[in-house]
Amino acid sequence: MIRIATYNVEWFDALFDDAGKPLLENTASRRHKVTCFEQLTALSHVFKSLDADAIMVIEAPDTSRKRDTVQALEQFADFAGLRANTVVTGMTNDTRQEIALLYDPLILRARHDPKGAMMDQGQLVTDAAISPRFDQEFLPMQAVDLQKPVRFSKPPLEVQVQVRDTGVSFRMIGVHVKSKAPHGARDHEDFVRISIENRRKQAAQCLWLRARVDEHLSANDPLIVLGDFNDGPGLDAYEKLFGRSGLEIVIGDSQTAQKDAQARCLFDPHAKMAMAHRPRATPTTSRFFISHENRYLSALLDYVMLSSDLKPHGTWRIWHPFDDPFCYHDTALREALLTASDHFPVTVDLELPS
Repeated sequence: MIRIATYNVEWFDALFDDAGKPLLENTASRRHKVTCFEQLTALSHVFKSLDADAIMVIEAPDTSRKRDTVQALEQFADFAGLRANTVVTGMTNDTRQEIALLYDPLILRARHDPKGAMMDQGQLVTDAAISPRFDQEFLPMQAVDLQKPVRFSKPPLEVQVQVRDTGVSFRMIGVHVKSKAPHGARDHEDFVRISIENRRKQAAQCLWLRARVDEHLSANDPLIVLGDFNDGPGLDAYEKLFGRSGLEIVIGDSQTAQKDAQARCLFDPHAKMAMAHRPRATPTTSRFFISHENRYLSALLDYVMLSSDLKPHGTWRIWHPFDDPFCYHDTALREALLTASDHFPVTVDLELPS
């Protein structure tokens, strides 16, 4: 069995100096009323408790002219005593929030392996047999009223993984899809305009991601798509303008009666519950404080989706400090989860066929 995790760490980059050394001091972190030492200690406890063979780190430390994601995460793994101490990164971005894979090199082999077409300068791809590489531009024909091509502000991380002792291989795509939040809105009209535009861009990114999923499924690649989608059914009022959420675009239409179509769907049990659109409580993976309302907002944003060939072998878990009994009753772990980030890890234990 191997354990795969996704974990969005709020402003992980702010916990390291330019040499990638953890800031083990009582200076303020980017988390409200949490010091760097407290957040790093809490993260160490959470990562150790996960004991995962591979962790897709969302909002990983920055790579730029002065900073390096690999250097920072390797030093964090050393500080935390993690066996998942080797790092794979992909296409960098300018948001100071990278996507990176931490993995145990004694259990797995992993390498960055981007797919997709490379465009000549000025060339634009709409819909084709092979979608563009994730650092290119794309204009999906199915996108609703999209006037210009989209880019990923955080290009998904595509990884080829092999289990050392069995030789079994599979693909992983780490994702941090664009937020729909209307940052910078000056008034209600601006709020509505930015909200709709952001959802339009997010839907286009999800169509692009779904195109890559289809390419892998057509090639019979066992596939895991995981990360923060900033989305789920019913999370905002503008979803009805587009007919479905970005999550539903990526995961596919599991309601169809055609078996071949169902086989092309991805699966996450928490997403399935959310997509049922029934008036019942659904799991959550994040908890944000809404200062002007003086309350917390919980949402299901983080997923680990498996292709149909992997689905029967997976057991999922959200490491929620209040909803998971083990996390709740382990006081140290519960407090560490609350201190470490505004998201909680999601894991899947996989009994891979040899």
